[in-house]
Amino acid sequence: MKLTLGPVLFNWEPEVWRDFYFRVADEAAVDAVAVGEVVCSKRMPFFDDHLPAVLDRLTAAGKEVLVSSLALITLERERRRTEELAHAGEWLVEANDISCIAHLGGRPHVVGPFVNVYNEGTAQWLAAQGARRICLPPELPLQSIAAIAAATPQAEIEVFAFGRAPLAISARCYHARLHKLAKDNCRFVCAADPDGLPVDTLDDERFLVVNGVQTLAHACTNLILDLDDLARANVASLRLSPQHCDMVAVINTFRDVLDGKKPPEQGFQELSAIYPDVPTTNNFLRARATMAKSPGLVG
Repeated sequence: MKLTLGPVLFNWEPEVWRDFYFRVADEAAVDAVAVGEVVCSKRMPFFDDHLPAVLDRLTAAGKEVLVSSLALITLERERRRTEELAHAGEWLVEANDISCIAHLGGRPHVVGPFVNVYNEGTAQWLAAQGARRICLPPELPLQSIAAIAAATPQAEIEVFAFGRAPLAISARCYHARLHKLAKDNCRFVCAADPDGLPVDTLDDERFLVVNGVQTLAHACTNLILDLDDLARANVASLRLSPQHCDMVAVINTFRDVLDGKKPPEQGFQELSAIYPDVPTTNNFLRARATMAKSPGLVG
């Protein structure tokens, strides 16, 4: 089973972002790496100067490089940027919005988890449009994953296996609103929360995490104890989403368990130490609605 590192969803400092990918290139046992701004187009200029060096470093290290598109396109400049990305042709595109797939015109690409692929018909249609690999939305249960994989042998099926699950993208910026700022004059306050900003319920329970215009789950998805079932469901690749922790250690722990060098239980304990004080869940995979309330595996 392959490992894919998803794009950084948070607003990290440009040098931190660059050095993160440099270290992934040099030290991480990952097969594919997605790079690019998915959440907010206003962040793009900060990383553009570093992007060529990051792409070259990852390629030289033998990683399959994916360049990710925005997940929500609301402005004309975003539409143009997406069209330019689709037509560039130099890198394999990860499409996170259906309009990007239209611009690709049938050329080989990857479909990211922000495209709603909830049934076999959608997956088959995307494969017919040139999708080489489809990362399913993180909220799908194992039964649905197995059905989609069985019906779509022409495309690799990827599952979101680590990280706070991305749940929604909005046209409104939660970070800006919290700081009484307009979205167009947000002062990039989301950069103060490199792992997202926790949201509590009225009962003071951690519920969600906000990241600019994005909403994520508070609990961290962790499927390292479910790898055998995922393999039986014909899952070809696992997606690990960057969090503000030692992601190289996360990647290498998954790789060691996949290669049989460590038992899954040991891998789970190591991941809990690498990303501590965050609840861990596999409830989406197991079709459970229980809210995670404390560190450790929920369910």
